[in-house]
Order: sequence, then C-alpha cells, then structure tokens
Amino acid sequence: MQTDVVVIGAGAVGCAVARELSKYQIDVIVVEKNEDIGGLASKSNSAIIHTGYDASPGTLESQLVVAANPMYAKLTQELEVPFKQVGAILPAITEEQFEKLPSIKAKAFQNRVYDIEYLTAQQIKEMEPNINPDVKGGLHIPRESIIDPFILVQALAENANENGVEFMLNTKVTGINTENGKIKSVETTNGTINTKYVINCAALYCDEIAAMVGKADYKVVARRGQFYILDKNTSCKVNHIVLPIPTKITKGKLMCPTIHGNMLVGPTAEDLDNKIDASVTTEGLASIVTDVQRLIPNVNIRDTITQYSGLRPNRNPEGLHVDYYDDLEGYINLSGVRSTGLTLSVAMGVYIAETMKEHGADLVYKENFKKTRKGIKIFHEMSKEEQEAIIKENPKYGNIICRCETITEGEILDAIHRPIGARSVDAIKRRVRAGMGRCQGGFCGPKVIEILARELGVPAEEITKNQPGSYMVTGNMR
Repeated sequence: MQTDVVVIGAGAVGCAVARELSKYQIDVIVVEKNEDIGGLASKSNSAIIHTGYDASPGTLESQLVVAANPMYAKLTQELEVPFKQVGAILPAITEEQFEKLPSIKAKAFQNRVYDIEYLTAQQIKEMEPNINPDVKGGLHIPRESIIDPFILVQALAENANENGVEFMLNTKVTGINTENGKIKSVETTNGTINTKYVINCAALYCDEIAAMVGKADYKVVARRGQFYILDKNTSCKVNHIVLPIPTKITKGKLMCPTIHGNMLVGPTAEDLDNKIDASVTTEGLASIVTDVQRLIPNVNIRDTITQYSGLRPNRNPEGLHVDYYDDLEGYINLSGVRSTGLTLSVAMGVYIAETMKEHGADLVYKENFKKTRKGIKIFHEMSKEEQEAIIKENPKYGNIICRCETITEGEILDAIHRPIGARSVDAIKRRVRAGMGRCQGGFCGPKVIEILARELGVPAEEITKNQPGSYMVTGNMR
C-alpha cells in the first residue's frame, strides 16, 4: 500500500486530523486497532465541549480549546451532529470555595474566556432549583456545551472518508520503518503501508507508538473516570452543567444533562497501572454519590440505568504536546491529550495541517472538498407527517426495534450500510442509540444481532459486542 500520510488512531483527534487533511490533495490512511472508530477515551467521556476557562494559561491546550469552542456551532450544523450550548454553573458551597471564585475568573481572563460572570446565590437557585441551598454564589460559563461524542467522531470520519480518506479498522500498528532520518513505512497486522508522514494520535498508546521510532521520552498512564447515567425521567434534574470547584488533579465530579435528555453524574479520577481496566468499582461509584450530593443533595442515583468508565491518557511529564523532530522527518507525535481532547480535536486538525505546511509539506487545497455530511434520519424527532412519509418510502421505518429510544429498523440499516458502517452491537448503539434506553438492550439486543447477521451475511454467532471474540450468542437455544 502507498499513501502520503498515515494517521494512527481513529478517536476524536485522529478523525479530526484526517478530516482536515482531506481538504488537501494528498492521500491519507487512518489505522485503528479496534473494530470501530471512536477510540477509547472518545467514546467514554463527559460529552462536554469546553471553553478552556480553566486551562493552564499560555499552554498549547489552552490555545486549542479556546480556539475550538466557537468552531462547533457551524461544524455541527454542517455535519449534522447533536449539539447544545447549555452553559455551566460553578457553585461555591463553602466559604473556602467562594473565596476561590475571583482566582478562577482571573484564570479564565488569562485564557481569553471573557464571558464568564459572577452569580449570586439567589441567581443560582433560580437557574438550578435542585442546587444545595447552602450555595454562597458562583460563576456562569455560558458557552460550555454538550454534544453527542459518538456522532461527532462518526461525522468527522464519514466526511473524511467521503473526501478520500481510507480507514483501516481492526488494524494494529506493529512497527514503523525509517531510512536516512525519514519516515519510510508503517508495519501493520494488515500489511505494510509506504508513507511520507506518520501522525501519532494513539492516545493511551501513543508512548508505545513513539517507542517504535525512539521518541518515547514520556510515559502514558491510564486515568480512569467512572460515571452514572440516570434515566430521562429521574426525579432530580439539572438544566446546566453543574461543576465543582476544580482541584489540581481533576475537574471534579459533575452533574449535567446529556444531549439526549439523560443525566450524567461523575467522573472519578484514578490512575491505574494498566491501560485496559475500564471496570466500575463500588468505591468509585460511592465517591461520585458523596461528592455530587454536596452540589445536588437530591440527586437520585436509584434512577441509574447504567454505569461506565473511560480511560484518559495521562502523560508524565504532564502537558499537551505536538512534537516534530529535526532528526526524523515526517513523524508527528501527539501526547498528553486528556479530558479536553474531544473539544480541541477540531482545532488540532487545523493546527497539524498548518504546522505541516510550516515544516515544508506541500498541501494544496482541493477545489471539490465536500464540507457537509448527512446524518442518520432520526424517526422519533420527526413530525407525524414526516414519519408517515418516510414509512411510505421505506416500510422498515415503521418497525420499532428499540422501544426505549424509539429506534427503527430503517435507522439501524442506515447505520450498517453507510460509510464506515456498524459491524457490532455497540457500533449500532453508538450510531443510533438502540440499547441505550432504560432496559439497556434487554428487549432490542437479540433483534439487533439478527439484523446485523442478516445484513452482513454472517451467522448470528459471529456478531460481536465490540471487539474480536466478544460474541453475543454461542448457538441455537431452541
């Protein structure tokens, strides 16, 4: 195989970089070791688009997050990604927290986030009736937003693919070859790719990729974040992203609405000695309840429909880095992309492209770049007339598969057959939410397996949950 650029990793950053490079007259291949796009951290985060108000001033992370935030209003329209600017509230419950507000506001000013405002206790109570009544005051960050992170990554990847980027899934990088101080090729489990550039967007595993070219002068440790997802009908809700006063280690445990109407509560911040333990723990979940109840005393954890955890790539030494090397032409190393990675991904794409130009890359714009992407038609969001029309056009939209989320067979078929289509149960879940409702796939799971098997032309026993070997059924039950 021959290409100009190999992007390693199909998480939010990798897909955003690929999409930006697809604007130019170059060939790009994205390789991803997992069975689907979305990486690891990109599909298990808090789904917040940050403003960068609390980033470390003067850092690359601050620059990229602050630049990225205003890009989303237009981008999400062009790519049909669910997005809502709900704003965030930072309440001070204790006097000690209240005294920290001026320094937080001053830090926001240093980061060029000028629209952060003070709130009185009464204003906060009016905005969030379920807030701790002991609140002393707080801050309002109006441009903090929520998004569907799964669809964002899918949209970036699908749009990149439509503009010529090739995606190789289930493909692990096993080595990188160099010659005379230049990148020559990438060895993978699916063959050798000859290339001029390698962009390391491997997140948790970026240090292992860097080691292949002798550039691993840092170490990545997994920082686990556990979450609760509460039912849409939970008795205690919030209207905004309700954030605690941050610490040096973490932004803290929050409560916020999701783009689809659930309540999200968490996360923890636990450094692990491995990169695969995405389990939830009794202790971790209990700590979420304790901490969030200080903000929202009546949060009803009994309304949880599921818990999950995500692994964030914590770099040691810390800090977001984009490194080029004088002694290794064509290799670009990204590391330290943590909790703001989803937000800064779209700005990172532009940053990488512009920096490649500065280092001599001949990037020429395409005249035929297609900047829009049509998403999957969402049946339950249609008017009655629109629903009748689409069922008449395609009767599969009249067959409800997931009752909790009102997801039709037509939507599932679209998820399977569109570019970079779903090949697993979780891939269907991430694209159309079948199995994300209260019963968590108890009703629709077997039907989704049946549809996948039929459409992919394989036995049901070969359908996986999310990765090779994670089979859902083992044979006929009757």
